[in-house]
Amino acid sequence: MSETRKFQWLSGVALVAIAGMFLFIPPIAQPLAYHDFADPRGWWGIANFGDVMSNIAFIPAGLYGLWVLGQHVEDGPWSRDARLPLAVFFVGVVLVGPGSAYYHLEPNNATLFWDRLPMTVAFMGLTAAVIADRIDVHKGVRIMLPVLILVGAGSAIYWHLTDDLRAYGLVQFLPVLIIPMIMWLWPGGKWITWRAIIWAFVFYGLAKVTEHYDEQIMSLLNGAVSGHTLKHLFAALGPVAVAWTMKPQSDTLA
Repeated sequence: MSETRKFQWLSGVALVAIAGMFLFIPPIAQPLAYHDFADPRGWWGIANFGDVMSNIAFIPAGLYGLWVLGQHVEDGPWSRDARLPLAVFFVGVVLVGPGSAYYHLEPNNATLFWDRLPMTVAFMGLTAAVIADRIDVHKGVRIMLPVLILVGAGSAIYWHLTDDLRAYGLVQFLPVLIIPMIMWLWPGGKWITWRAIIWAFVFYGLAKVTEHYDEQIMSLLNGAVSGHTLKHLFAALGPVAVAWTMKPQSDTLA
């Protein structure tokens, strides 16, 4: 398949998703019931202790990713340009920790913004990293990285100003379509493996499931831990999987 046809397929999927979201789906307001989590118990003077403290997991997860990047400082695929989008991804993961903890101390729409903003940075950093790895380093870093960060942050700001979740929903879920498509159309990856993305998506899926069944999991486990608390732990394992499976040797990846 020619490069032109590959870009046509990629652009077509993205445009159809964006158009479908804004043309056929009405504005989606943030349900206020979202803030009613199953485990409101406090401990050591910290309200909603489980949901707050489980966010600590994002900090070592992101720092581990940055440490892995720091081990590969040689030229080639681990040049500064190649590593920058992944560094943005892992920094975004680190910032999710305090941002989400702040939200869970007092859950409401205003504090939720600080939970979602760093998540969009992480989502867009990983997407730019795959573009840099599979398509073109310079385009992925110098063009797509700043554009995607602005789009991601803009989606959170747009929701905050309008109470419309459609743009944020696209930023969260479109990479799930686009990243595997890029890796399939451009198979010559240098450091981001299929195994990394599959495991990241598995943990992301588990995070969404446990988030959805927050109260049911709390009941099933006799009040030991809630589904939303487990969500944070599963979500933190996603970037760990990406860092764990990254390899600098281009001949080991497909």
